[in-house]
Amino acid sequence: MTPIAGKPAPTRSNPAMSTRPETLAFLLDQIGALPAVRTRRMFGEYCVYLDDKPTAFVCDDQLFVKVTDVGRALLAQPVYGQPYPGAKDYFLLRPDEWEDREALCDLLTATAQALPLPKPRKARHKAGA
Repeated sequence: MTPIAGKPAPTRSNPAMSTRPETLAFLLDQIGALPAVRTRRMFGEYCVYLDDKPTAFVCDDQLFVKVTDVGRALLAQPVYGQPYPGAKDYFLLRPDEWEDREALCDLLTATAQALPLPKPRKARHKAGA
């Protein structure tokens, strides 16, 4: 692969990410006051966790929030989208919709509260043990 416009070609150790770092930084600034909020790189993009519950994805500079009844009630006219091919529909929020910090935090908090805790992972056993 050849570099494009001065950027290194993507490699397995340096995957090309679609979400810009400044987009993620802005989102975290908007929701940083929420307790127990963190992000983790997944599928080349980011998963947003609240209280250890995967609540949303940030993909291609857009926020995809898990669909819940309470979330549907909070959004006047929900728009749906898929964060990656084959995924279920999520509520789709573009960065310009992140400006209302209170509404964004309310949506994410209500969504996290409506979601069950993730199932605990089973311990991996070493081969030959």
